[in-house]
Amino acid sequence: MTTELRRLRNYIDGEFREAADGRTTEVVNPATGEAYAVAALSGPADVDAAMAAAQAAFPAWRDLVPAERQKVLLKIADAFEVRAEELIAAESENTGKPLALTRSEEIPPMVDQIRFFAGAARMLEGRSAGEYMEGMTSIIRREPIGVCAQVAPWNYPMMMATWKFAPALAAGNTVVLKPSDTTPASTLLMAEIIGGVLEELGHPKGVFNVLCGDRETGRLMVEHSVPAMASITGSVRAGIQVAASASKDVKRVHLELGGKAPVVVFEDADIAKAVEDISVAGFFNAGQDCTAATRVLVHESIHDEFVTALAKAAADTKTGQPDDEDVLYGPLNNANQLQQVSGFIERLPSHAKVEAGGHRVGEKGYFFAPTVVSGLQQDDEIIQHEVFGPVITVQSFSDEEQAVGYANGVEYALASSVWTKDHARAMRMSKRLDFGCVWINTHIPLVAEMPHGGFKQSGYGKDLSAYGFEDYTRIKHVMTSLG
Repeated sequence: MTTELRRLRNYIDGEFREAADGRTTEVVNPATGEAYAVAALSGPADVDAAMAAAQAAFPAWRDLVPAERQKVLLKIADAFEVRAEELIAAESENTGKPLALTRSEEIPPMVDQIRFFAGAARMLEGRSAGEYMEGMTSIIRREPIGVCAQVAPWNYPMMMATWKFAPALAAGNTVVLKPSDTTPASTLLMAEIIGGVLEELGHPKGVFNVLCGDRETGRLMVEHSVPAMASITGSVRAGIQVAASASKDVKRVHLELGGKAPVVVFEDADIAKAVEDISVAGFFNAGQDCTAATRVLVHESIHDEFVTALAKAAADTKTGQPDDEDVLYGPLNNANQLQQVSGFIERLPSHAKVEAGGHRVGEKGYFFAPTVVSGLQQDDEIIQHEVFGPVITVQSFSDEEQAVGYANGVEYALASSVWTKDHARAMRMSKRLDFGCVWINTHIPLVAEMPHGGFKQSGYGKDLSAYGFEDYTRIKHVMTSLG
């Protein structure tokens, strides 16, 4: 007897709708490896409908005073708190994440970030008006961009959706958001909640829309004539494709792409503290985090001691089912990702040594053991390319100069950390490390007030902070004659 799968539908103009042509795709729970739903597979007609709804809603939403948009966002944040357990359940089904950690580590920052952007809506600052030409006064207007096409990833479906819609709506834009085809459930629940708030407060239904679909759906969104901005969090390959597609009609682009964060541990570091924090920051969310502490560079004088301690920490780290409160992380998100992570280990060069893990866990779901690999060289594949799994690599360095060279010697430039008791060294390293974020004696904390974004192939534009908010605005010069 076959159980009928739940149906996940697009959210367009305040309504849940099947794909116009009826196409669907299966959605799999990565903790079981079994399908639990079918989601709409959106095509051109669905993209047209969502863009039309967002475009129609834009003038009224744009013209609201910031205080009114703030009210909406604050009410959304409150509603997310009230329905937190529903969101947690949907996110765990999406991703296999531990319920307890999703409750403690994702809901509170999401709510806080929405409230931050609610306040930011009322704090748009610009240069003061003035006379820069005789008889003329110049002023600066900061305005919303228009309709934003946004694509969120599968590693943090709720969190990354929040990073996108909150600043966009706060600035006065309207949104068409596509979650990953593997993780649509929690985003659609968010749409239901947001839509309810918009309706309750009497605002246009098309302010926030969600399209389910695959890469082709995302391409159709980015290439559509309506959006003025395309924003994506995803792989470097996806970012390059989005930038190329958006260039055809000169859309603004916001890209948060891959990472390969160096974690530079000097000989004077507190080894026990560093190992404890780095293991959590490397294995959390199964290492499926662009800022994960997965590329450790250790001074040669403490290398062996550090590796031994890190391997023990890995052996003590547990992965398992979402309802197990003792686990640090759940499964990899999908079968392809499991294959990718396994492939990196299978292709390790002969000089590499697997100190811990290096294998799949169980036959059900996509679980992978906490893994530590040592003996690596700078040009090895696993050093140069993003694994996006619970795998921490370790290299040794001889001095500060070599540490900087190894750290910067990749194409990614999102995040990094330095571990030392020497303040001057920490300041030198923070200047020389070519990454959008440098943590000192910690790794991975984020706050709404500070920007998150990288350089090089990690993309451009900022999430969070006033800088992230400003990315969703445009600047207009207005000059008036005093005569």
